[in-house]
Amino acid sequence: MRRLLFLTLLALAACAQEPPLEARLQPLVGRTEAELVGALGVPNATYEAEGTRFLQYEDRTSTVYPGDPFWPGGPYRRWGAPIYSPPLVINRVCSITFGVRQGRVAGFTFRGNGCR
Repeated sequence: MRRLLFLTLLALAACAQEPPLEARLQPLVGRTEAELVGALGVPNATYEAEGTRFLQYEDRTSTVYPGDPFWPGGPYRRWGAPIYSPPLVINRVCSITFGVRQGRVAGFTFRGNGCR
């Protein structure tokens, strides 16, 4: 019985997902620039054009998956020295740009393979 309860809780936890990035950023629209900086920190870059101030935030992450050994002659022939495949490195970047007009966040855009 406890095992069934544990498996049920594990399955529910696997299904739990956080809201999409757009839904998490939407509450910042309408806030002041100071509130935005207070919530997200100092931006990586700023730019002004035609009365709009753009604040860009960038997040970079890298994940390294170690190489796997394999044996010449198939997986069940364990004679000889194993050969290792090289590690796999995945780089992810998410760039989020907020547009601020008259001191308030007017909108945002995001792009990159790391935006979740």
